[in-house]
Amino acid sequence: MSAFVDAAAPLLNASRFRAAHEAEWTRLEALLKRIEKKRSVRVLSDDDLLALPLLYRATLSSLSVARETSLDRALIAYLEQLCARAYFQLYGVSDSAWRDLGRFFTQGWPGAVASLWRETLVMTFLTLVGAVAAYLLVRADTSWYFGIIPEGLAGGRDPSASAAALRATLYHSRDSGLGVFASFLFNHNAQIAIFAFALGFAFVVPTALLILYNGLMLGAMIAVFAGKGLGLNFVAWLAIHGTTEMFAIIIAGAAGMRIGTAIAFPGREERMVAVVAAGRTAAISMAGVVLMLAVAAMLEGVGRQVVTGDALRAGIGLAMLAAWLVYYYGIGRRYAQNRRG
Repeated sequence: MSAFVDAAAPLLNASRFRAAHEAEWTRLEALLKRIEKKRSVRVLSDDDLLALPLLYRATLSSLSVARETSLDRALIAYLEQLCARAYFQLYGVSDSAWRDLGRFFTQGWPGAVASLWRETLVMTFLTLVGAVAAYLLVRADTSWYFGIIPEGLAGGRDPSASAAALRATLYHSRDSGLGVFASFLFNHNAQIAIFAFALGFAFVVPTALLILYNGLMLGAMIAVFAGKGLGLNFVAWLAIHGTTEMFAIIIAGAAGMRIGTAIAFPGREERMVAVVAAGRTAAISMAGVVLMLAVAAMLEGVGRQVVTGDALRAGIGLAMLAAWLVYYYGIGRRYAQNRRG
């Protein structure tokens, strides 16, 4: 009888041990199967990505206990295989840099921006509200212009300028110093994009105000040129690079809003977990914003100086906007569903 008890004890211990930890092993194995099937960890959600290293460590600990207590060899072999597979996925040889870069452009970047579509709509709305409000205010009373546009940004383009002077800024860059103004405008918008993202940590409010103010400046400038009969000309002049640049600022504001809302309203998740997940999506989006601003700089520094026809300027601007929309909400939408945060 004693011999029977001694032989059954290890099996009983193994059964209890398996019952206590099998859920962790099963989840880890399921995640590994998904990764191995698609040959990429990008098939996992943000929650699963955060859980993967924790499950690996827990399984590794289980393997150590199983070895120390001499549990059945079948269980030890299973845990060894599971740990080896997890180790390879976590610490194995990564893909080539070119493949990682390709995934960033085809999946990571557009997917991250597409997942911010709600925040992007909010930032777009604030921009339009600011632009319309400033346009109506300046057209009703030109003194509002000087309260909205900084003197350095205006550069003589204010309600007191003549129609001929304003027209010269649109079509005669060498004589009017438009290149300097364009560079100043790009630097200004790049700073707004960075601050719109960074200030999102303060519960979104500064980001929203900054995006609203950017819309106010846009509307005030349009109102000045429209007052001299050059409204459409100015919009075409701005569009060739402005559709890309303004869109980049809006995305930066959306990224900041994602982080701010995660801090203020983490939902069912712990606040730190929610912020980390939101920060990952926002950081990828901001990397894309930097590239968008670089594209806008090229359009501004070269395209707008060479192309002087209003129709062609507007056409290039609309084509760029359409391209960004297709890239984000056509290509990116299929990858956005795996992003939560």
